[in-house]
Amino acid sequence: MNWQTLEAKVSECHKCSLAETRKNVVFGVGNREAEILFIGEGPGSEEDTLGEPFVGRSGKLLDKMLLAAGFSRAENIYIANMVKCRPPNNRDPEKDEVEACIGWLRAQTKLLQPKVIVCLGRVAAQYIISPDFKVTQQHGQLIQRGGTYLMGTFHPAAILRNPNNKEAAYADLLKARDMLEELNH
Repeated sequence: MNWQTLEAKVSECHKCSLAETRKNVVFGVGNREAEILFIGEGPGSEEDTLGEPFVGRSGKLLDKMLLAAGFSRAENIYIANMVKCRPPNNRDPEKDEVEACIGWLRAQTKLLQPKVIVCLGRVAAQYIISPDFKVTQQHGQLIQRGGTYLMGTFHPAAILRNPNNKEAAYADLLKARDMLEELNH
């Protein structure tokens, strides 16, 4: 499967009830040859409206932090969510919704073949890294699995709620960048 076919299939998906209330499928954005993948939990209201992940307040913060760490959506990263449709009232995606949608993320990951995956927030980290992942304790830890390094860090929305975590989250981004540079040398 290629990117165009995958995106077309995702845009027609009705595997769970989230499809009934979405405005747009939020497929993902960035360089489709990037070596680093950022994964969020699911789209919020602005993301649902625009069809792009991380475009609201938390997305603006994420972009500033990424840029400071040497990353750019257009140039060297890809951003996707675990679920492609907005959960009502910005709640966490439910287990059946993630299970219905996770195949799309796996297909994106297979096409991308990233060297580093950064999970933005507890929900993504618990599905991707470990069910008992604790962001406050384990953020920034690189775990190698199948030739790919995985890391969990604070979700930008959590940083907006608790700015004290911004410095740690930024340090995590630098650590992910440094790992990628090490892998490429």
